[in-house]
Amino acid sequence: MTEQKHYDVLIIGGGQAGIPLAHALAEAGQRVALAEENHLGGSCVNFGCTPTKAVLASARVAHLARRADEFGLKIPRVAVDLPAVLRRAERILLESRNGLRKGLEETKNPKLLDGHARFAGRAGRHFRVRIGTSEVTAAQVVIDTGTRSLIPPIEGLEGVDFICAENWLAQTELPTRLAIIGGGYIGLEMCQFYRRMGSRVVVIEESAQVAGHEDEDIARALQQLLEAEGIEFRLRAKVTRVKERKDGVALALEAGDDGPTEIRASHLFVATGRQPNTDDLGLETIGVKVSERGIIEADKRLATNIAGVWAAGDVRGGPMFTHTAWDDYRVLLSQFAGDGSRTTERVVPYAIFTDPQLGRVGPTEREAREKGRRIKVARFEMKKNGRARESGETAGFIKVIVDAETKRLLGAAVLAAEGAEMVHLYVDLMNADAPYTVIRDAVHIHPTLAEAVQSVFEQLD
Repeated sequence: MTEQKHYDVLIIGGGQAGIPLAHALAEAGQRVALAEENHLGGSCVNFGCTPTKAVLASARVAHLARRADEFGLKIPRVAVDLPAVLRRAERILLESRNGLRKGLEETKNPKLLDGHARFAGRAGRHFRVRIGTSEVTAAQVVIDTGTRSLIPPIEGLEGVDFICAENWLAQTELPTRLAIIGGGYIGLEMCQFYRRMGSRVVVIEESAQVAGHEDEDIARALQQLLEAEGIEFRLRAKVTRVKERKDGVALALEAGDDGPTEIRASHLFVATGRQPNTDDLGLETIGVKVSERGIIEADKRLATNIAGVWAAGDVRGGPMFTHTAWDDYRVLLSQFAGDGSRTTERVVPYAIFTDPQLGRVGPTEREAREKGRRIKVARFEMKKNGRARESGETAGFIKVIVDAETKRLLGAAVLAAEGAEMVHLYVDLMNADAPYTVIRDAVHIHPTLAEAVQSVFEQLD
């Protein structure tokens, strides 16, 4: 070993929890190190939120240009330059990534340590961690190593040059026909992106609906909106074999519908879930418990079964979102340098950034009924909203689930233009633990999409 140092806190992984926690703990007077093997910013900055939302913005511009006639305009031709679209996204992510590195390199505390970190046992009450050719010790360790694409054991897949979440940004050739395995959140966003870029797209999903966590009416509406753009869906279909061909790939299916049992495509995108990055951390050397799926077991304060070892972000399971990872930093800061009261018992919204977007918070109608709750359910079609009609964005609807006795909002789904923004009115209502009548009786600006957030409650009465 060429170097050995001791830190009060070592954070493994420079994601959305690790970086702000490192700065905050250093400001609180602790000696902190942050180890990162690859790029700072985690999946969000490097291949997730930041670049995907950037390219989806380009795709929306192309889509609106093709709809120009609806607005009384003439745009004779829409030419897509996929490499230019990807370069714009990369430029935005590099601004974020480089800013994060600059912020860490300009300070001695927290200390940025480049390299793969792996536990090497204990040194008394402290933890030994090897990082590249160095070894450090730490009184406490936070694991924020995130996840990677879960690649299913499909025959022949290992011999195919497929696209996935980690490498899509480097694929500058526009697929003529793209097959996407997986109808979850990533698959739905990317199928619309590639379709609007000009690819023919088919989505293959094993279950009976896309977006499997959502209520059936939400999933069905999402699928129909995407089908209206020319995207094909094969549900109840399992890919059993992939074979490379001169002109692309051939996928063999076990299909529960009446469709063909083979699909041919120029390119393949695998979007079948996420796998925790815990298999090469040396967790066994100190006894940290992980599930069969590799998820680190942590309590509501993010403590593992080993005192002094904590888990944050996607690696601890639960809702895998950037905003939950960022809030994990506040949970941990509360444990390390606060009163310890902040926990993961929180209201967690999320969105699917299709167009229109799906903003979601709380349990679905199905989940609420399974729990035996007495509920009221209301729905408001966006085509009834003045602003939606004026802007030509009438697709979708809002659905709310309310406790019949307390009038508290339990959950909401906003499938609409800017649905990811609009749902926050419901998030704040739920955090305030206020009855739905607070929004129902408020005065909202006209004409706005936010009026629809209010209008749906009138259906309950």
